[in-house]
Amino acid sequence: MILLAATPIGNLGDASTRLIEALGTMTIIAAEDTRVTVHLLKALGIENRPRLISLHDHNERGKAAELVELARDTDILVLSDAGMPTVSDPGFHLVDAAVAAGVVVSVLPGPSAVLAALAVSGLPTDRFTFEGFLPRKHGDRVSALREVAAERRTMVFFESPNRLAASLTDLAAVLGAERRVVVCRELTKFYEEVKRGTATELAEWAAAGVKGEIAIVVAGAVARVLDLETGVAEVLALVESGIRLKDAAADVSAATGLGKRALYEAALERKTGKPGAARTDFESLPLP
Repeated sequence: MILLAATPIGNLGDASTRLIEALGTMTIIAAEDTRVTVHLLKALGIENRPRLISLHDHNERGKAAELVELARDTDILVLSDAGMPTVSDPGFHLVDAAVAAGVVVSVLPGPSAVLAALAVSGLPTDRFTFEGFLPRKHGDRVSALREVAAERRTMVFFESPNRLAASLTDLAAVLGAERRVVVCRELTKFYEEVKRGTATELAEWAAAGVKGEIAIVVAGAVARVLDLETGVAEVLALVESGIRLKDAAADVSAATGLGKRALYEAALERKTGKPGAARTDFESLPLP
């Protein structure tokens, strides 16, 4: 059997009774970082010294078949450094291989940075999406944010503290300066901090530098009814941030219900000062 186990995301007191029992009895543990697992065993006062097998992003595909065969005869505990394996952590390819091979997969639930951030955010929790880590590069990040600009559900992202300010700046440009955002830093740890505000406010706050593990919770889009002039202004603001005119028109259309063609033509006319300049260029953009 493959047994996925959630480990504390910061506070050792969150280690469940079932996790402690498993750590104390398992003979094989597949761990994202074996050094972290050794530290966890010592910190929890567990004397068991199981066989530790490294299972991380760079070797998981190659290790999966071997571990699945081991799991036919011996239970294997799977750990990531913090939180639940497979959720922005190693484990998915192993579970996929185990399911395909008919090997039982079970779980020891526990701490989750995604759910902790969502719960404490104060944003709607009835429907949400987890988007993982935002891309490192500006252009890729903007493209990823554009894909979720019209998402109505609350969204949870992970982010590096070194890229937080840049990501929040891009988020404000693409999703709107007034979009409600919550940054959760160091959840369950001594320096836990939950910062709430608009995308612009939090981008300015993060510019001074932030440390620790970061989760970003973003309010879902709310359909707005705008007049065409205001919609065109939003399109042009997106263009100024580096988004193509056609893409900006599509984004504002999705968020407001205004027609993509009308937004594009009016915005292009505003930019060029030439009435009707958009008609030929716009032919490749699908109609609303």
